[in-house]
Amino acid sequence: MMNFLVKTIANAGALAVAIWLLHDITLTGDSTGRKTLTLLGVALLFGLVNFLVKPVVQLLTVPLFILTLGLITLVVNALMLLLTSWLAEQFDLSFHVEGFWTAVLGGLIISVVSWALNVVLPEKD
Repeated sequence: MMNFLVKTIANAGALAVAIWLLHDITLTGDSTGRKTLTLLGVALLFGLVNFLVKPVVQLLTVPLFILTLGLITLVVNALMLLLTSWLAEQFDLSFHVEGFWTAVLGGLIISVVSWALNVVLPEKD
């Protein structure tokens, strides 16, 4: 349970950095508290997408992974971010990613920041 909480906080932090750096990734809300709750909701949604959908997509793209020497991972991460944006819209969360190339850059930022936060944050079960 603690590991899940740490990963969700890392996802929320990584998403916050991407929102801060890229003006085409937006998170809106009436107050700071509302934005924080929306960010945590989006982080949970992003974690679920990465847990449930990403392994299937990675399995289907193994030949492309080999052919591109792993660069297809950027596209897969972008697609997961776009799927999260679409699902957030369905759940009425004020989070939106505008366009594929923004998602590619956002996915790259989220991957780097999430990796760094997972290194720093404790991993307990």
